[in-house]
Amino acid sequence: MKIRPVILCGGEGTRLRLKSKKNLAKQFIDFGGWTLFQKTLERVKNPLFDYPIISTNFSYLNSVRKYLSKYKINKYKIILEPFKKNTAAAILSSALLDEVPFEQPMIFFPADHLIEKNNQFNRAINLNKKHLDEENIFIFGIKPNSPSSQYGYFLTKKISKGLNKVVKFIEKPDENNAKKIIKKKGYWNSGILFARKISIINNFSKYQTKTLNLCIDAIYKSKVSKNIYYLNKKSFKKIKEKSYDYAILEKSKNINGIKLNIPWSDLGSWKEISNIFIKNKSKYLKKNNVFYRPWGKYINLFYGKGFLVKELVVNSKSSISLQKHKHRSEYWTITSGKPKITINKRKFFKNINETVFIPQGAIHRIENLFKKPVKIMEIQIGVILKETDIIRYKDVYGRVN
Repeated sequence: MKIRPVILCGGEGTRLRLKSKKNLAKQFIDFGGWTLFQKTLERVKNPLFDYPIISTNFSYLNSVRKYLSKYKINKYKIILEPFKKNTAAAILSSALLDEVPFEQPMIFFPADHLIEKNNQFNRAINLNKKHLDEENIFIFGIKPNSPSSQYGYFLTKKISKGLNKVVKFIEKPDENNAKKIIKKKGYWNSGILFARKISIINNFSKYQTKTLNLCIDAIYKSKVSKNIYYLNKKSFKKIKEKSYDYAILEKSKNINGIKLNIPWSDLGSWKEISNIFIKNKSKYLKKNNVFYRPWGKYINLFYGKGFLVKELVVNSKSSISLQKHKHRSEYWTITSGKPKITINKRKFFKNINETVFIPQGAIHRIENLFKKPVKIMEIQIGVILKETDIIRYKDVYGRVN
């Protein structure tokens, strides 16, 4: 039996909100010819999977339809939630559809995750499919490459060959605690779930009976038109907003971890997006986007909707002007050299791979006191992303406003 993919596409990606596009969710942001929702659709087109179910809301319906048409996915079901109730209700309502047989394995993909080695990921799915039963749930864990405080973690205990039982979930620890968790061989909680339909229902029956009954009512009373389930508003409104982690995973004693060592990200921060452009800079580099200045040069790599990615190169013994911007903030990642940074009254040095955030309106400067050129990947975020939005206070090249 093929695996039923469910794409959870109702979130807003609030950590990455763009001022210029209030309703542009993270999964639909163009990052240079691709979006996270596009990547998710490409993933579920694999022969391993049955046709997809997409759980979303009215705000995103047109975008979802556009991508389904663009990537020629003609067979699908869409569940439209009248209210945002977090992942517990979204997962359960998808599992309750009559089109899904009780014994069918289901995998739940957040629409805003980037998985770069899909073949390795799919092999892990196939290896663990045989272990699915009427009670257990599998969650995919990613081996951490840093002590990030952006993700939750879990710890496991090996119970048999190929099976690792989750013994503890840790919700977004600070960096020091994240280091301790990694030493205990903790994995990032990716939020990608794998279970049979019957297991999803059985766990809600055991731990969240009221949510189960209300979801059944919302599905039963829903209006169905052209592959879309319009969930009943009256029933769905009564459901308490809960994450699946809180509603089920933290209560069940039958959770197993699938541990992977692959590139993965939910692109939930500008640092992660910056790393994508650092890694793939050559794909965006064009000669006509290089602009020379007395202090060095900058290269415009990609204009997004509400953000601009560029690389700054500050020559030895050079500095940009002491300046501020009225309409944008900036996020810097140091890729070469050791710049001296000024932000308002603070002055400090930064090393390679370290980051700096420049709030909108903050007075700032980059100085290179050493021989090696300073290179910085800069992401500008705001409503106006033009060179005219610079107010200079001091400049060694005489360009004060």
